[in-house]
Amino acid sequence: MSGAVPTERLYVLSLGSRQGNPHVHWHLVPLPPGVPYADQQLGLFDLERLGVPDVPPDEQAAIAAAVRSRLAGAP
Repeated sequence: MSGAVPTERLYVLSLGSRQGNPHVHWHLVPLPPGVPYADQQLGLFDLERLGVPDVPPDEQAAIAAAVRSRLAGAP
């Protein structure tokens, strides 16, 4: 992941529940460099305060392609 997007820290989250739709899936949440320490850890998930990044669809596609490439072992 850190080779695909600039990452100071990578959070790995496992979410799911036996209630409703029993399943587990993983979220890889890269923390961009330069985020103040107070906004890291649980502060990262305070969407009311920090908002959600607006990443254009073409940039999302490029990031996804870079991650897929690295997972496949391509240089």
